[in-house]
Order: sequence, then structure tokens, then C-alpha cells
Amino acid sequence: MEHTFWDHLPLLVRANSKESVEYVLQALWRTRKAGLDAADRQVICEMLHLQNDSDLDPLLVCLRMLIRRCVYENINKDEIQKLFPNEVLPELQRLLTILLQKFQREWQEDVFKDQVILPRLKAMTWNMANQDTAEVTEPMAVINLKLQNDAPSHSGELDVKFQLSKDTLETMVKSMYCIRDQLSDTDVASNRRHLSQETNIV
Repeated sequence: MEHTFWDHLPLLVRANSKESVEYVLQALWRTRKAGLDAADRQVICEMLHLQNDSDLDPLLVCLRMLIRRCVYENINKDEIQKLFPNEVLPELQRLLTILLQKFQREWQEDVFKDQVILPRLKAMTWNMANQDTAEVTEPMAVINLKLQNDAPSHSGELDVKFQLSKDTLETMVKSMYCIRDQLSDTDVASNRRHLSQETNIV
């Protein structure tokens, strides 16, 4: 991390309280996708007694980098303080370490919730539909899928059942072949890329 970024951390000392610094960190996390709006920037400038809005940006860059490392790099709580170089004031190191340790788990859970986790196929069986019922006018295959859902809010197994006619099955099989070919092409391209990289290294 650039030393010029660290040089702006002492601006946090201007905050009137620990809660003010906590607000800044929470606001940065809350706006991690869209960025701070004008109202948030104004509030933070007032908290830090900054005259120029432009003075805020280097500090925010430094704090966002700290937050990103704590959340995405799987840094242990006890290792957070090691992120700071010696030139950062000890009292600032302690304060930011305490706050980052406080929110690290919550923010990591937010990241996990943001991820789209699709169910994966665990098992598949099939059988022919009962031809004796009045609803069945043509031969049908009944497909039974068992899916494993690893999403934290809906974890567990899902059972999905549906019918396929011959025409629908043929369309599905053609699509499956296309998917197989696409996966094969991707795998070949990946292997060629790795081979090229190894050749360049040699």
C-alpha cells in the first residue's frame, strides 16, 4: 500500500469519538458497491472537520483498502494489527484494529450472502410414466432430480420431478451435447494456455 495513503490516516484523529470512526467504516462498507453519496461525504467531512471535500478521498481509499484486505483475504483477527506500518500512530492502530475486528465477521457474512449459489446435481433417476391414466396421451419419461443446495438460507436437499416426451427429450439431448462441446472447448483452451505459460517459463 502506498505510503501517501497511510499519511492520511491521522485525519481520523480529528473525529470527536470512536463512534464517529465507526460510522465512517460502516458507511464505506454500506456503500461498497455504489460509493458514498454527497450526503455521506458531507457528514464525514463535518465529523473530521475538513474544509475541502477533496481532502477526504485519499483517506477513504486507504480505509477501503484496509476493509477489503480484512474481509476478502481471510486475515485472522489477531493479524489485523500487522497490516499497519510503523509510521501509523499507535492509538490509530489500536482503534482501527478494534473496529475492524468487531465488523470483520459480519462483513464476511454480507459477502457470502451477496454470492449467488446455485444448487448442484447430486443424483438423477428416471422411470416411464404410468400409461394407464387418462392424462397420459403419449409415452412420457419421469425424471427425478436430487439437488444439493448449499446456500446458507436454504441449505439441504431439493427434489425436482418433471415429465419429458420424446420430442422434448431429443431437444434436451441436443442442448446437452452443445453444452458438452462448449465445456470441452473451454477445457482445451485452458490447457493450451497453461502449456504456453509453462513453455514461456522454461
